[in-house]
Amino acid sequence: MFNYHYIVELLSPKRSIEGQALDHHLDRFADRYQRIIDAGFGLSIPDNPMGQPRMGALESIGLKKLALDPDKVVMNLNTFHSKNELDEILKTAASAGLKYILVIRGDGGPLLSKLDPKSIGGTRSVATSIDLLRYINMKFPGRFITGAAYNPYKPVAFEIKHMGKKIEAGAKFAVTQPIIGRDQSVEELKSLNISIIVEAWMSKNIDLLYKSVGKKKDKTAEHYDPIDNLKSLHAYYPECCVYLSMLSFKQDWRQILPQSIE
Repeated sequence: MFNYHYIVELLSPKRSIEGQALDHHLDRFADRYQRIIDAGFGLSIPDNPMGQPRMGALESIGLKKLALDPDKVVMNLNTFHSKNELDEILKTAASAGLKYILVIRGDGGPLLSKLDPKSIGGTRSVATSIDLLRYINMKFPGRFITGAAYNPYKPVAFEIKHMGKKIEAGAKFAVTQPIIGRDQSVEELKSLNISIIVEAWMSKNIDLLYKSVGKKKDKTAEHYDPIDNLKSLHAYYPECCVYLSMLSFKQDWRQILPQSIE
């Protein structure tokens, strides 16, 4: 499905930034966007990560008049939008020729809208990623290739069953949370016959990773080396594209990415 080795996470500018500072951040976004494309990688643009309002993926791309390569751009979409805003995002994505959408529940926060679950066919008190997957694939049948997140830090039986429901709702690929080396939960995910993208944590700050996933620090990761871990992921999951989070744009990628440029 993804004919490249890496998908690089790229943050859009925060909505709190204005004036010349916003112009600077948009220029930086455009430079990084083009660098990823020129390297032959895919890119993933999170949707208001950590509950902080950021400019939308297509909004940022449009403001800088960047070419949208439908095979390279993965737009993240969560449930913290109004129904009108959600529909507008999807209509714009369809018109722009976007192909890939990574659907997640989202972090939420007081500055973000909360989607009414009933407005997209949900039956619970909150809108879920499964609701959103089903809505997108019913509203735009065959138009997008949708994917979902997979959490290897939750009980395996629960998460496998949950992913099965996401597949029933239309998920065609799964993106794991960051993993270290071979992970049994990811091995179990293979049984669902879905395209798998494994996530690599490219920062040496392993404490931040563990805090974000609610996991106690593992003694085996006390001297965590993101490059060594990336190499191990290639060795254990050679068939998988790797999602690079926290990747530095100040480094020469050819020196740190084992399969950077062939």
